Amino acid sequence: MRRVPAPQQSTSESGPTVLDVLDLEEIDRDLYRSTFLFADPFPLYGGQVAAQALQAAGRTVPEGRLPHSLHGYFLRSGDAARPAVLRVDRDRDGRSFSARRVVAIQGGEVVFSMSASFTAPGEGPDLVVGDAPDAEPPDGLRGYALPRLFAMEGRRPAQPYPQSHWPTRFWARSRVALPDDPLVHACVLTYLSDIGTGLSVLESDEAAPGPSLDHALWFHRPARLDDWVLMDLLPSTVAGGRGWYTGTITTRDGVQAASFVQESLFRPGPNPFSRRRGDRA
Repeated sequence: MRRVPAPQQSTSESGPTVLDVLDLEEIDRDLYRSTFLFADPFPLYGGQVAAQALQAAGRTVPEGRLPHSLHGYFLRSGDAARPAVLRVDRDRDGRSFSARRVVAIQGGEVVFSMSASFTAPGEGPDLVVGDAPDAEPPDGLRGYALPRLFAMEGRRPAQPYPQSHWPTRFWARSRVALPDDPLVHACVLTYLSDIGTGLSVLESDEAAPGPSLDHALWFHRPARLDDWVLMDLLPSTVAGGRGWYTGTITTRDGVQAASFVQESLFRPGPNPFSRRRGDRA
């Protein structure tokens, strides 16, 4: 099994970092508890609990196996001021792949569930269809504050949808150095992947995007998250009170590191982010 310590905490001059977010206490075999608590006027950020769940799952797989995909469901609003207990189920360890399921629990209720698959690096063709998103290099661009992300910084290039209330294309990286552990970088990528929305392009006076419902992420190639990566969000469709968009994460040298899809509520009425607690749907 993969025997690695929790990421070493690293508090920057300006406060906590993503390494603090990923720090987990091992309670028992396959049972972990988050240790980073803070007051937040909004429900627990989904990227945080997803990254912690992936970190917990990754501690249980054989050495050398890294995540290649995850599928998560945001079931209830969590609370950043209380710890989440993360329970890992070891569904299978095959010759090449390991399958894990994780639930995050607060107050005796599941707030997030995730299936993840891990594998050892494989050999074969390395192909990409299409070009990387067209964006100016991050150096020299004006800063873009990434809300709710600890010790992460952003840059805002020209936007493909200037009418959108929120940028759908932006650079991001950790402001603190990250360890040479590919699992940590995959977890930080997961932490980043839930920020923003590709649905703000479709917002109107009648309806707007709300909380995330589910999130799927595929890791194609390794990427360091203490170097710049480009988030590119593409709106796709809205129907039945739900909106769906896709996204890619590309390194600064144009390598597609990951792809993801996300579905969110998209309903008429007041902004659902104003709710402190209660079910998401």
